Amino acid sequence: MSDATQAMMQAVDPEAVRAFLRDEPEFLRDDSGLLGELGLRVDGGNVIDFGPAALARAAAAHKREAHVRREIEATARANFSAQAQTHAAVIDLLDARNHSDLARRVDEMATLRFGLTTGVIVLEGPGRVPAGWYGLIEGQIDMLMGEHAVARMGFYAPALGLFGDKLDHIRSMAIVRLALWEPSRQGILAFGSSDPEAFTPDMGSELVAFLARVVERTAERWPVL
Repeated sequence: MSDATQAMMQAVDPEAVRAFLRDEPEFLRDDSGLLGELGLRVDGGNVIDFGPAALARAAAAHKREAHVRREIEATARANFSAQAQTHAAVIDLLDARNHSDLARRVDEMATLRFGLTTGVIVLEGPGRVPAGWYGLIEGQIDMLMGEHAVARMGFYAPALGLFGDKLDHIRSMAIVRLALWEPSRQGILAFGSSDPEAFTPDMGSELVAFLARVVERTAERWPVL
């Protein structure tokens, strides 16, 4: 709203205008120029009808409302689909038979259920690393994540090495810490995508953190021998 319009509204009392039009209806009805500017017209029954301009405004408003409704419906469908895929993914992970099978299921979950490029489990030394998992030297997770960070979302070049031979295809990533076994060993659950917008720094990490907890509980069924 312009300053001139605001000033005019402050100078004119809307209730006074309404009262005037009620008392003098012919003022509006007989002024064809004003009716045209308002997108109105008087039909044969002496009833003010919507003209093309008013109908166009109504159609535009309806179109905007329909667009917003479609966006809300699309978001709801996406959320429902993600929830259903997450539930199915958890069942897949819990059905793992050993550490290597768990790593395979994490990668399949990433690619088949969430349309990502890959998913990996990483374990920091010292000590043995299960088959199918990636190994890091002691202290390297803190270097990648920051000493107290639990998750990192978005593209982070130093973490590309986590994705092995697929690193050239990674444009965004989600990385969450794992704490496994007693005494605790540090690990990472990492997902990589070729889509730069799949994971962004302002995105919440709740879903990947939840999957990380499932991976932890599943992996702890078997010792690292």
